[in-house]
Parts: sequence; C-alpha cells; structure tokens
Amino acid sequence: MPAQDRRRHNANVRPGRSFGFTLVELLVVISIVGVLVALLLPAIQAAREAARRTSCNNNLKQIGVALHMYHDSHQRMPPGWIASHPTSGAPYWLGRPGWGWAARLLPFLEQQAITDLLIDFGQPMTAAVHDEARRTFIPVYRCASDVGGRAFTLPAGPMPMPNYTAHYSATEVPAANYIGVFGTIQMLDACGGTGDCIGNGAIVFREGFRFADLTDGLSQTLVVGERNSKYSPSTWLGVFAGAAHAPGRIAAVATTPPNSVAGASFNFSSFHPVGTNFLAADGSVHLVAETIDVGAYHALCTRAAGDVVPAIR
Repeated sequence: MPAQDRRRHNANVRPGRSFGFTLVELLVVISIVGVLVALLLPAIQAAREAARRTSCNNNLKQIGVALHMYHDSHQRMPPGWIASHPTSGAPYWLGRPGWGWAARLLPFLEQQAITDLLIDFGQPMTAAVHDEARRTFIPVYRCASDVGGRAFTLPAGPMPMPNYTAHYSATEVPAANYIGVFGTIQMLDACGGTGDCIGNGAIVFREGFRFADLTDGLSQTLVVGERNSKYSPSTWLGVFAGAAHAPGRIAAVATTPPNSVAGASFNFSSFHPVGTNFLAADGSVHLVAETIDVGAYHALCTRAAGDVVPAIR
C-alpha cells in the first residue's frame, strides 16, 4: 500500500475501538435467551407429555384388541387370576399358581413365544422354570409417562396362608402399569373368610366373563386402567401367594377417583397431569379426570349394577 494511502487509512481508524460485544450487550443477550427458554420449556414438556399420553392410549387400544381376540377364541374374557389351595385343591384366591389376565393375553399381543417357551401355566410363578419369564419386560404393558424402573422387588406380605406355608420370599418381577378393574367392593370384603373373591367389576378371581355378562353396556364398563409406580408398583405376571398385597398387583378397586390421595395406593392412578387412561369393554380408551363424580366413576367400574352411566369424562 502506498504511503499516502496508508496514512489516509490510519487516519480513518479510531484508536482503541473494539469490534466485539461489550459486557452489557452479552448480559442482555443472555437474558433474552433465558426468557425464551423459560417460555419454550413448558411448551416442549407439554408436547412430550402429550406424546407419552398418546403412546399410553395406544397401549390400551392394543390390549383392547387382544381382549376381543381372546373373547373370540374362548367365548369369554380371561379370568383375573386362577389359583388353588395346595392342600385341598379347592379354588383359593391366595393359592397357586396365580397366573393373571395379562399373562393370558400375551399370544394376542404378538407374544406367543413367551407363553410357548417361558411359561408353564400349571406351575407357580416362583418355580425355577419361570426364572426367565420373571425377567421379561413387556413394553405394551408399560406407560411411557411412568418414571419407575422396568422391574421391582415384590416383598413378602404379613398375611398368613391358611393351612399351608406360602414359602415366598422377596422376588424381583417385571413392572407393568395396566391393571384390571375388580369393581367397587374392597378385596378383603370379597375375598376374606369364605368369600369367592369375585368383585362387581370385570376382572376378578377365576371368573372369565362373557361380553353378554356386562349388562351395563360394553361402552360403559371399564375393564382395565392405569396405576403408576409411585404408590404401588404392579406386574403383568399374576398373584404371588405370600407376597404383599398380592391381588392388588394386577387388579384394583375403584374406591375413590383416580389419583386421589385417600386410598391411592391400590386404586388407579397415573403420571399424566390431566387424568388416568382406562380401557372400556368395547375397546375404546378414555381419559378419566380426577374430578369425575364418585357415583359416575363407581357406575363405570361395575359390570352389571343396572345403573345409568353418564358420558365418560
């Protein structure tokens, strides 16, 4: 560059001028970014939860299709669980083997290999032959919104087994979120003493109901609902004789509306912020709000009470 041009260039450059951001400018940019993140994060979280709730809805729809296919094959729905007293051989709700309704639906959920290779329905679930089955997680039985693990340790319960020892110790089992609707009668009332453990809902001990038995109407009878793992984790396997709250791991009593704090442990619940998903007997899936009227909720959870059920909401 000629000397004259260089002098002219240098004259146009102000000494000490900076071409970067000042500290104040950086702080302003950071503040703006922080505000945008604060505004967008709830929307992103809501979108993710909506996707998880849709996934949960689809799981229940698949279970509904499997339930109807089972009914077509057996002319009835699967029994809640089947067990016998090991001494007398009579039906007994805390007996063995205890396999539950969800295990019997597996062939209709494209899981035939599990029932063919890993399950012997004539043997207890704690038998060594079922070691692999007790480690098998079934994705369709798990809600994407649940933050719990894929397995949990099912502890032994304090309840004595009449006339026999259950020989049950804490066992790790696969987790699930979908449990049967036992009805509105407490399990101990229906099962204790000489009770047959048949509640007034659709999923009960031993009995596999026909759709014709659900005289309240298929669209107005809830058969399966959600329970999250926060209060009481559940499993798809069945009722383990000697385990804590054993029947309550695969079925629930609709005492109070979903997610109610009172009696929530073995009721229905979810991690969805707006309600709990349920499957009706006609295969439809409904989100039941926590604010549902208790009378309407009880009417939906019985199979043949003859009551008038309002629209599900």
